[in-house]
Amino acid sequence: MSYLFPLAVRGSEGLYMVNGPPSFTESAAFQRDSGKNCKAVAFSKDGSLFAWCNGEKVNVVNVTRAELLRSFDLPKTVCLEFSPKNNVLATWQAYATAKDGTAGVPNLQLHDLRTGKCLKSFIQKKMQNWCPCWADDESICARNVNNEVHFFENNNFNTIANKLHLQKVSDFMLSPGAQPTKVAVYVPGSKGAPSFVRLYQYPNFGGPQSALANKSFFKADKVTMLWNKKATAVLVIASTEVDKTGASYYGEQTLHYIAANGESAVVQLPKNGPIYDVAWSPNSVEFCAVYGFMPAKATVFNLKCDPVFDFGTGPRNAAYYSPHGHILVLAGFGNLRGQMEVWDVKNYKLISKPVASDSTYFAWCPDGEHIVTATCAPRLRVSNGYKIWHYTGSVLHAYEVPSDEEMWQVFWQPFLDGVFPEKAVKYQAVPSEVPRAEPKPAQAYRPPALRNKPVTSSKLHEDEPPQNMKPQLGGGDKPLSKTALKNQRKHEAKKAAKQEAKADANQGPAQVRAPQDTLRNAVPATTTGDPEVDKKIKNLKKKLKAIEQLKEQAAAGKQLEKNQVEKIQKEAALLKELEDLELGV
Repeated sequence: MSYLFPLAVRGSEGLYMVNGPPSFTESAAFQRDSGKNCKAVAFSKDGSLFAWCNGEKVNVVNVTRAELLRSFDLPKTVCLEFSPKNNVLATWQAYATAKDGTAGVPNLQLHDLRTGKCLKSFIQKKMQNWCPCWADDESICARNVNNEVHFFENNNFNTIANKLHLQKVSDFMLSPGAQPTKVAVYVPGSKGAPSFVRLYQYPNFGGPQSALANKSFFKADKVTMLWNKKATAVLVIASTEVDKTGASYYGEQTLHYIAANGESAVVQLPKNGPIYDVAWSPNSVEFCAVYGFMPAKATVFNLKCDPVFDFGTGPRNAAYYSPHGHILVLAGFGNLRGQMEVWDVKNYKLISKPVASDSTYFAWCPDGEHIVTATCAPRLRVSNGYKIWHYTGSVLHAYEVPSDEEMWQVFWQPFLDGVFPEKAVKYQAVPSEVPRAEPKPAQAYRPPALRNKPVTSSKLHEDEPPQNMKPQLGGGDKPLSKTALKNQRKHEAKKAAKQEAKADANQGPAQVRAPQDTLRNAVPATTTGDPEVDKKIKNLKKKLKAIEQLKEQAAAGKQLEKNQVEKIQKEAALLKELEDLELGV
């Protein structure tokens, strides 16, 4: 069966769908809605249903059969969500109190999609976390109400089947996948007590002893919790609004790992600075973190929180695994220039380095082969449009909206896992009819006084290269930390110096003094009678002596800095200059 992976596009031109590769034509499965008031859109999890609010009604269509299923008279709807099995449509409107100050009408509605009836209405004041959370089989549905998590079973919303009550539950997340369902809950710290995240298995909520795992931490104003696909572990990014050390505008972040078997750890990130992004691999046994002051580092860790592969440093702030988990894109969007690095993560080989300038959105196509990048309003109001890429770096299709129009949203139609088989990774760019636009190299600012002079290359930071952190075969040890590597180098340098000293002692004192004697012969002490020339000669001898010391250090196994290596390379030129000065005596 061939799929066209439709792409939904919402903007001032209306709401419509575009067929994905290879045709890129407007989809006939969805009739364009040309209204300019479309505020909310949603696909069902399997991609078969599509809902949108056009400012008049909420409509639900079956995309496969191109037919309208339901219409709901809810013109002010701003959020939509389908339950995982397509039984319920949740809609949310902004909450408003009555003019006399009394409570407003319920603004969160749950609709039965088979009958069209409203199953239940709730008052939900905040837009944040507005939607109830379902287990994948819809046996459980949960929502946070007044610091409690209320659980409903089998979409019966008239009876609360279970409650999880902790002091001030701020957030929770249900695990994905099959039963039994696990629940991760976050309770912020207060009055000197730490914040904590606990994992429970539904419906065992009988006190702290019934928790599967518990991790407490200070320095957390908010957290982001990420379950892996197999529901065996949660990653928690804990953030503070303000970095009290003053090192960062972004506050302070820490990354914690909590396993359902009770294990927990702080993920040690070798570079200081913000944590920009964390993503689980779909295989559930690895995750990638992008962190540190720019240029940021990116590292893949295993479930022991040991580094597996370090991608070095670069201009990046996001990580995106492909649906099959065999390709990873590291990208720098937002205030960065849109550079992308596409990696084969089975062999840790770089596939391509495309650039998607001014992008505000990135998403993998469910086939694991294609990518969409987009520039959307209101983040950017100029040059709105989208591009469809093959991961090898080829742009297969590009669309830019007219200058007087805006594009607000673009996203792929989802498909269930397993619909598309994983394909072998390609390294050669696939052919494309879209002309390749070469990005202009960014020119560094040069003050007027330097503009007609030769350009000298200078970098604020030395980029770190990628490196495999896995222990080599035959050595069962863990990869060494930065400190351990430093100590190892020192130890090796000392060892080499001792061996050299022994060898020199065996050769006798005359040979030990040879380097100094050579230097004295090369630069004999002379006076010219000209104080200026004498001063130059003295300085040159000083530099040559320093170079000799650096050469000795290098011979002893010490790793020299870049500027020290450059000094050694200048030795011949300095000797020539010294010889010229002395000949002029």
